[in-house]
Amino acid sequence: MSKEGKKEEIENKNLGLVDAEFVNVSQSTVRSVEGGHIELQQVGALSIDGERIEVTQGAFCIAKADSMEINQSICGVTVSESATVQSSLAPFIFSSGETKVSGSLSSLIAANNLQTSDTKTLILIAKKVEGDVQTLFDWKSVLSLGAVLSGVIGFFSLLKKR
Repeated sequence: MSKEGKKEEIENKNLGLVDAEFVNVSQSTVRSVEGGHIELQQVGALSIDGERIEVTQGAFCIAKADSMEINQSICGVTVSESATVQSSLAPFIFSSGETKVSGSLSSLIAANNLQTSDTKTLILIAKKVEGDVQTLFDWKSVLSLGAVLSGVIGFFSLLKKR
């Protein structure tokens, strides 16, 4: 809908595709956003792809960026170099660099370096963790659970053949 290299400021619209170098969208719904620097406030989006993404009080399914800041939002899958997630519901967080998560809920956090406070997750995979996080499974528990489930499934498949 937009041309690259330009700055797009959008408010109160329902859009399909927004593609610009600088994107600022507020109180709208967008199917797909692509650009360099993307700022979204109270926006629902299906996919976001950019170099730097900032989302405040938004909801999206999947986002991919070099740098990502998410505040008071609901996001399905986030993939980034570095991420900051505050007071959000983020089921899947994948980050290859520095990740900061505070006051958030997640089902899986996979990060190289994780700084966290008041965070709850089911599965945590990280090289280095600083701060307090409540996990149901760490990487050792996941491997153990996988081995046990594989053994149980294998045992029942042997019984089924008889």
